[in-house]
Amino acid sequence: MRSAIVVADTGAPAAVHGVHGAAGVTEWTCLARRVGLTGAWEAVEWARVPVGGVSGEHLHTRTREIYVLLAGEGEATLDGRPYPVRSGDAVLTAVGTRHGLRNTGAEPLEWLVIELPADPAEEDPDRAGDDGGRRVGSTVITDLRRAGPLDPSAVIGGPLRLLHHAELAPGESTGLVADGAEHTVFVTGGGGRTDAGSVRAPLRPGTALTLPHGTAAGLAAGPSGLAYVHAELVLPGGERR
Repeated sequence: MRSAIVVADTGAPAAVHGVHGAAGVTEWTCLARRVGLTGAWEAVEWARVPVGGVSGEHLHTRTREIYVLLAGEGEATLDGRPYPVRSGDAVLTAVGTRHGLRNTGAEPLEWLVIELPADPAEEDPDRAGDDGGRRVGSTVITDLRRAGPLDPSAVIGGPLRLLHHAELAPGESTGLVADGAEHTVFVTGGGGRTDAGSVRAPLRPGTALTLPHGTAAGLAAGPSGLAYVHAELVLPGGERR
């Protein structure tokens, strides 16, 4: 196993003006990108808008996109229909869906973005999905913690087969192995450490780990436990473990 995991954090975000045509500033950080990864990733990102801030409505013509709400509350729009969302919710959008996000709460709205390339033919509403003939679509998952582990491919198609909010009790540990799959983890609460061969790094809220194919990493919770969002992408011919 290699030890070339990607460790990133949200400590120094860029200020992006006029995201998707909306007024105002969005704080943004790229946590991982497809360079160096084997699977069909586009990027893993973090974003935050202030009270009243907007990520403008836009149409993705070649990518699927998943938002996991990390803090605050707001309104997600899917093809013109508004949905109230708050910390802990997930928004799954298929290619060809017009979507946007508005902060309607009293604190900044933060979210994790997982973006995946898609077959442009999926824009055709008469085309079946690419997983056993299922149609692809878009949806809002209310409270990812309560919903438990999800298979996003059942909604938006594609190779992302696991999305969940996991927790480790104080002193508990677990391991991730990128064999036939690749993983990304974003810490949402508590703290701890990761050990990936020669790579050892602290884990705290805002830390992201991405495991390319052929790597492995251990996660160990500190005295306050460890909470994180975990997504797993299956490689061609791979099986989720």
